[in-house]
Amino acid sequence: MAEQIWNAASPDEIAAVFGSYDANLNLIQKRFQVVIVNRGDGVKITGPEQNVRMAASAMDVLLQNVRKGSGLTDQTVRYVVSMVADNAAEEVRTLSADAVSITVTGKPIRPRTVGQKHYLDAIASNTIVLGIGPAGTGKTYLAVAMAVKALKAHEISRIILTRPAVEAGEKLGFLPGDLQDKVDPYLRPLYDALFEMLGTETVERDLEKNIIEIAPLAYMRGRTLDNAFIILDEAQNTTSEQIKMFLTRLGEGSKMVITGDITQIDLPDPKRSGLIEAMRVLKSVDDIAIHLFSEKDVVRHKLVQDIITAYAKDADSAHHHNTQNQHERKRNKNG
Repeated sequence: MAEQIWNAASPDEIAAVFGSYDANLNLIQKRFQVVIVNRGDGVKITGPEQNVRMAASAMDVLLQNVRKGSGLTDQTVRYVVSMVADNAAEEVRTLSADAVSITVTGKPIRPRTVGQKHYLDAIASNTIVLGIGPAGTGKTYLAVAMAVKALKAHEISRIILTRPAVEAGEKLGFLPGDLQDKVDPYLRPLYDALFEMLGTETVERDLEKNIIEIAPLAYMRGRTLDNAFIILDEAQNTTSEQIKMFLTRLGEGSKMVITGDITQIDLPDPKRSGLIEAMRVLKSVDDIAIHLFSEKDVVRHKLVQDIITAYAKDADSAHHHNTQNQHERKRNKNG
């Protein structure tokens, strides 16, 4: 058995790392099979040598988050513990780096997973980025944060946010109200992100001045978009023609981020998703990056991650079953 003393600067820091009612402490002890005791002059970790080192490393990362002002949510703690257990402690330490942006309430916006950090790095170093992954990975929110950062730094002169007006089972013609009333529900997540980062008054003023534009994808046709940060959200619901039209709007001094979840396609023919085609066609083009998120990057409630994993396993099982049935039918036919 090995022992290690882990220290923080104050009892308040120790309490923050341990969590409410020692919830974080209990999670670390259970995951690494160690015993952690606060002795007053330091925290003693006892257990198998490698486990002790990993537990101390996980607590170091959590302490970094505390000192940077990041809240230790249950999801954050579980993610840090999981990454340290996978020998990715050094990667996860970089997540407490400087914030991408600050919300109007003063909350720093930082990547919360290694996948999110790689996504932000890709946006910073490429003109076009495709961010593909399940719900809750922050792909749209972080893209908006990067757009706001670029606008504040005067790297671009406007932000353009767009989505295809396609949702499960609904068509615009059957919704009440004028055109703006009809498209606003589709664009609401984009408004919400901007309100959080810039404030309602600033967003409304910038909308009036066309510094920020939020519109359905169809509004992009026939335009050339210069000096802009352009985000296409829910791109899995574009057709091949729509996404090609969008990509060719790129003008001088502009950057594009295209986000989508290829498991949530609402088109009548899912196989015709423009996003799936774009992933294939653009994978070898310079200055275009394709970033794939995994269920580990989900930063919503832990159950969201579990639900995504369960559905992925079920889809794999169904695919395997269908493949077996096809082979069986071929054997029966040939026999």
